[in-house]
Amino acid sequence: MKQIEVQIMGQSYLLGCPDGGEPQLRDAVERVDAAMCKIRDAGKVKARDRIAVLASLNLAFDLAAQQAAAVAAPAAIARAPTTAEPGEVDAKAAQLIQKLDQALAGDGHLL
Repeated sequence: MKQIEVQIMGQSYLLGCPDGGEPQLRDAVERVDAAMCKIRDAGKVKARDRIAVLASLNLAFDLAAQQAAAVAAPAAIARAPTTAEPGEVDAKAAQLIQKLDQALAGDGHLL
């Protein structure tokens, strides 16, 4: 595992990074930095630790909403009226599920 240096709200952090995980880690750092800066710039919270807690709660809430939508999507597709043959609907649903699985595959690896 290598270490990379990143900046979050202007402060440097040295983070452990699994081999091949640097792009995902840098993306996560960008999201955390953006979330924290947004809260700081709103001007209502000044303490860095409180900003970090609020940002992490916002990000966790967003992730939970995305996961709930991913779970609900196949069911909604199955209930949707269609003129397609049943085999076509199953194939399209399988493709959507596969895309969602790929999009969510990296979640949880950085915590």
